[in-house]
Amino acid sequence: MSTAERWQPVSVDDYLRGELVASSRNEYVAGRVYAMTGGTNAHGLIALNVAASFHRQLRGRPCRVYGSDTKFRLRFSSQIRFYYPDVSVVCEPNRQEDTWQDHPVVIVEVLSRSTRRLDEGERMDAWLAAPTLATLVLLEQDRMDARIWQRGPDGFEAFQFSKAADRIELPAIDVTLVLGELYEKVEFSPEPDPEAGFF
Repeated sequence: MSTAERWQPVSVDDYLRGELVASSRNEYVAGRVYAMTGGTNAHGLIALNVAASFHRQLRGRPCRVYGSDTKFRLRFSSQIRFYYPDVSVVCEPNRQEDTWQDHPVVIVEVLSRSTRRLDEGERMDAWLAAPTLATLVLLEQDRMDARIWQRGPDGFEAFQFSKAADRIELPAIDVTLVLGELYEKVEFSPEPDPEAGFF
């Protein structure tokens, strides 16, 4: 007889109750709960720069900006997921007493080595399947680079930006991001020289 432990899925209600008292943020995918890792100072600075740009341009308008403490519920036919993006914009917010949002319009993720596989795989697929999403932004933290997915009439189109003067138009919320401003005060480490060796 097998001695392997049987996995018991966590219910959505139990997950949400747990998040109210948890000392760290956890994401939820189809009954499994995953602890989130902390980010670097560069990661936090980029996310803050993005949120500040959104906040400034959306002031006095109905869409709202949220930071990394706001989770989103994504409902699929076979499962429910909750993710915490780095920055988000919502134009149809949930009730103020809710602890999650349901209708993302813009999602921004700052990539790191520890989360890259997840951000560019499972999470990206989930965000692009959200019916209200207009734009997904993936920002590198080790260099100035943005990859954008914009929803068009025939689905999502991908674009890349890598120059400080590049302007990223987000027509769904009538906002323009300037790439250099998103990386303001971020100091990049020099690329290692492959010819240099270790000594």
